[in-house]
Amino acid sequence: MQKITPFLWFDHQAEEAMNFYVSVFKNSKIVNITRYGEVGPGPKGTVMTAKFLIEGQEFVALNGGPVFTFSPAISFVVNCGTQEEVDEFWEKLSEGGEKQQCGWLKDKFGVSWQVVPAVLIEMLNDVDAVKSQRVMKAILQMDKIDIKRLKQAYNHK
Repeated sequence: MQKITPFLWFDHQAEEAMNFYVSVFKNSKIVNITRYGEVGPGPKGTVMTAKFLIEGQEFVALNGGPVFTFSPAISFVVNCGTQEEVDEFWEKLSEGGEKQQCGWLKDKFGVSWQVVPAVLIEMLNDVDAVKSQRVMKAILQMDKIDIKRLKQAYNHK
């Protein structure tokens, strides 16, 4: 059993969200679905929880009703190795959602994601503060992160 599991509260879209996330990430699978019974609180037979794995990370989605909504205060980071990977996750996750600044987006369910190339973290952690500040300035002007532009800012003399 995983020690900490993200638990996502949806109004009624838990199964739809699970199926979407499993379709976006190649190394993922549906684990199980639990349905409401006679005592509810949801309608009998509808999905109560949906458990799934993404890249080995367990998630649970709950159909808990319209009581709570998602906020960018909590987000999931997708670490990418290439621009192609950044492009793929950016397009898939933002479809029907909202593209935002600095690699952030909200998917069609309102869940916040950060699509980040690994090279960005390396550049921002560089001991040369001038280089890392040029990278930060560049990223603040981007929505989807462009590795080529980051490298240009990083290497600019």
